[in-house]
Parts: sequence; structure tokens; C-alpha cells
Amino acid sequence: MVALVSTVAYLGLEARGVEVQCQVAPGLPAFRVVGLPDKAVGESRERVSSALSALGLALPPKRITVNLSPADLPKEGSHYDLPIALALLAAMGVIDLEQIADYVAVGELALDGRVLPSPGVLLAALHASGEDKGLICPAAQGPEARWASGIDVIAAPDLIGLLNHLKGLHRLPQPSQGVAEPPRRMADLRQVKGQETAKRALEIAAAGGHNLLMIGPPGAGKSLMASCLPGILPELTPAEALEVSMVASVAGTLEEGRISRARPFRSPHHSASMAALTGGGLKVRPGEVSLAHLGVLFLDELPEYQRAVLDSLRQPLETGEVTVARANAHVTFPARVQLVAAMNPCRCGHLGDPALGCSRAPRCAGDYQSKVSGPLLDRIDLHVEVDPVSAADLALPPPAEGSDQVAARVARARAVQTERLGGTGLRSNAELNGDLLDAHATPDEPGRKLLAQAAEAMRLSARGYTRMLRVARTIADLAGAETVGRIHVAEALSYRRIAPRA
Repeated sequence: MVALVSTVAYLGLEARGVEVQCQVAPGLPAFRVVGLPDKAVGESRERVSSALSALGLALPPKRITVNLSPADLPKEGSHYDLPIALALLAAMGVIDLEQIADYVAVGELALDGRVLPSPGVLLAALHASGEDKGLICPAAQGPEARWASGIDVIAAPDLIGLLNHLKGLHRLPQPSQGVAEPPRRMADLRQVKGQETAKRALEIAAAGGHNLLMIGPPGAGKSLMASCLPGILPELTPAEALEVSMVASVAGTLEEGRISRARPFRSPHHSASMAALTGGGLKVRPGEVSLAHLGVLFLDELPEYQRAVLDSLRQPLETGEVTVARANAHVTFPARVQLVAAMNPCRCGHLGDPALGCSRAPRCAGDYQSKVSGPLLDRIDLHVEVDPVSAADLALPPPAEGSDQVAARVARARAVQTERLGGTGLRSNAELNGDLLDAHATPDEPGRKLLAQAAEAMRLSARGYTRMLRVARTIADLAGAETVGRIHVAEALSYRRIAPRA
């Protein structure tokens, strides 16, 4: 007899159906798992054997073969433990195969029979919903699975509890849906003293989803302003929240099924590797650029990152996704992020200050800033210089306008963009391109003349020209203007690459 149990394999944010086939046949006692299993899947033999032993069940002295079909699809992760155990129990005649035929099973087994959490349950639940099946998962992840509406979820604390449920001896309760966390503000713009130009650039970046670079000396407030950005961005829509949570589920960072409406904010250290930033590793996992999907990726001390690591962001910033290529598979993760970067003007950080600057100025500024490649800088829409804050500025009372007031203006501008881009699949002005860009961001005649003159004088690339139009459209939206005018173009052009200054 061959017992069949459904489970899934994860490829990026895609859950592919896998059939666990178990055969107990005459022959020398053995327990083999085939079908391109990785080491974690191969070791499931020991976990399953120990879990069954904890139930008082011994493996039959026969040849046990478990095949994970399709056999040419790589299988990674510990979530195959539970479906293998169920297939084996069905092959042994302990449970009726019809009891689990309409379920997808995922979960790791402890040696004492407990069902432990495993990454990707939300994806498995969505796959089960699409297949018109239920889901058997760990009890701790039942609330996460319930976000896939309309499916029957069996959240099992342990193997004996699951068997009792399947046999009708003791029914497990349906888990409640995970709680949607309210957005939490990291910092408020009232904490920022001075820096009106930088705060204006931050508002424009939030309103249009634009990338932002801040250049200034240490202690000027660059990191503080970056941490204020999530507080002025609009909340995620339910569909976007689910999209972000799917990435967190695959990464194993979705705690207790809590789906948040707040936009992600990721701030990796400058020693991060390329795999940590863009994804990869022995078992392909999403990197920081995917964990920040639909949110903010903050790179502090930008020139201190390895140049190859920074340049690996060029394609994701342009396409909104990152593909990790391996010999046996290509895995794609979403990466529609808003990049916010901060850097000092030079290594000592005090370029132009006669009292604190080093003796190598201004050459040190050129050497330091050249660590960031031109093509990456060309993908950053807004470049703003952050001046040092004096003690007199710090002694001033907090500004009257905080994050709440700025967030209200950002929300109005985003509402205009949502209406304008309805049905296109785009979310903000930062994604405008082609005919949509021509239709909505073409300036009036004075604006076109100014942009043409500036493009020639500043030697803007085609990408830089396009990004200037997008920024100008956002500035016009903040002003409530239907047409992009000369004043909007002029302000957009003021946020361009800052040359090192003496």
C-alpha cells in the first residue's frame, strides 16, 4: 500500500504542491527518504521515528520508502516532518487515509511528538485555499494560517492530539485569526530641530515613494529623520499587508500570526554581505531588500558598504524584485522598497569646517564619495545636504509641526495618486513610466524649458530626467496642482547630486 499526503515546497513566495508518498514493503528493515531532500529533510527520519516512539508506536521491521514528488524539485526545510509522519501512519494503518486526503500538512516534529513552528505557513495556507483543501499546521501558527480565509485549519499542538482529532476522540478548536498590529511610530518629526530643507525632502520622498540620500556631518540628525519616515507614510492596505506578511512568513519572522499594517523599516549594518542584503545563502532566503518590501530600506554610512553589495541593489531598485539564481532553481522575491541612505561628506565627516576638518580636504571628499557608484546615485531621486545643528538650535522649543501634520499632507497626495493610477497596478509617482509619465508628469511650457536647460547643464541621464519628472509630479500633488509647473520643476532640480565642497 502507498499512502499519499499533500504538502508544499517553497520557491520564493510561491508554494508548489508536493506529494508525500510512503510505502511499507517486505524487505530488510530500512527507512529512506528520496526526492531531492536536503539534510534537514533527510534527518526527518530520526525525528519521525522518535516522535512515533513517544506515542508508543514502533516502526514495522520492513522497508519504508518515502518519496517526495515531483522528484526533481529540491526539498528544503523541516516542515516535511509532519506530512512524512502522517503518510507513514496511514501506510501502517494507524489512521485512515481519507481523513487527511483533503488537507495540506506542514510542521516540524520534536522528539517527544510536539508539532513545532516552521517558516512559510501563511504561504502553505494560501496554497491550500487555492487547492480547495484544509491545512494541518503547528498550533502556534494557527492564527497565521487563518489569514487565508475560508479554509479548515487543524492547529495541532502535538502528534497525539492530532491523531485524537482525526479519529474523533477529541476535537481541536479552530484557531482564531491573528491580530493585526496597530502601526507603531519610531520617532516624531518634532524631535528634529532645524533641518527644514531636509524635512521638506523627507515629505516629498514619503508623498511619492522616492529614494532619498542625505549627506551631512555626524550628529546632524540624518538617522533620526530616516527613522521618522515610517511615521509619515500611509498605512499598508489589507492586500499590501498580506503581501508583506508573506515575505515575513517565508523568512520565519512572522510572530504569532500578527500581521502589521505598518510599513517595514529595515536598517542593516554596513558589514552586511550581498546575500544578506539581496537574499540567497545555502537555503535561499529573502534578504533585507525583500524584508523591506513596500517599506523603507535605510542604509546608514553608505560608502562603508562594500561596493559590490551596493551595486547589487541597482536592479531591484529599478524592477521592484530580486532574483536569486542557483544551478537548480531561480527564486524571485519582491523588493519594491523606498531607499533612504545617509553618509558623511568625507571620512572625517567635517568637510568645510576649518576647526574640525582634516588636512586632506577637499580631495578626501572626492575619494570618499566616489565609493558609491554613479549608476546607484542616479537611481536616488532626492539628494539633500544636511547642515550641522548648533547648540542654539538644540535649545529651541520643539517645532510646532510634527509627524501628524506631515502625514496628513502625505496621505492627501497619496490619495490623489491612488485615484490617478487606479487599475494600472502602480502605487505611487515613483513608479510612473512610459505613457503614464507623459500623460501625468509633463510640465507646462515654462517648466519644459527649465527642465531642458537644466538637463543640458547638469548632464542628466535619461533615468535622471525621468526621475526629475516623477519628483516634480509629487511636488505638484503636495501643492494640489493639476499641472506640473516651473516652480515644481525648479524644486525637483534642486534635489540633485551634491558635488563635494571645500
